[in-house]
Amino acid sequence: MSILIVSGIEGVRNCADAVSKQIGMKVEFAEGRRSALDALRRREFAVVVVDETLAECDPSAADSIWERSGFAIPLQINFALAGSARVIREIRAAMHRREKEQAFARIAAREDIGAELRNTVTGLVLQSQLALAEGGIPGHVAQKLRMVEDLAGKLRRQLAASPGATQ
Repeated sequence: MSILIVSGIEGVRNCADAVSKQIGMKVEFAEGRRSALDALRRREFAVVVVDETLAECDPSAADSIWERSGFAIPLQINFALAGSARVIREIRAAMHRREKEQAFARIAAREDIGAELRNTVTGLVLQSQLALAEGGIPGHVAQKLRMVEDLAGKLRRQLAASPGATQ
């Protein structure tokens, strides 16, 4: 992945080079809305940095860029006031926040899926036990129901032992 910096300020190209060296990612520079949108059509970016002066002077341009940026981390920085060190810090901090958010989302998704699986397995065990409690079930059917109950019980124990399992 790479970084897109959008600014009409001439010295920002030097900042883009410094960002590339310090962060170790390719940095593409766009001078305005049209070149930014062209870049966003060509590839995906990890971070899209828009100059605050561009965003204030042409809010619709900034909105267009944000809409097309997809899953990129959006940043708005005033390049007239911020040096490359600050830009690098802002990009790193935003990337770190995104990594933490994604980690939390993975944990939450894993817990949700685990809870759904545990509920389904509990239902299988319960229904198997209820079916076995019914009278008049042929022996071969009862044997298969016991097998389903055993397998569901085994799966329930495995889910309970898995990391992040909550009861």
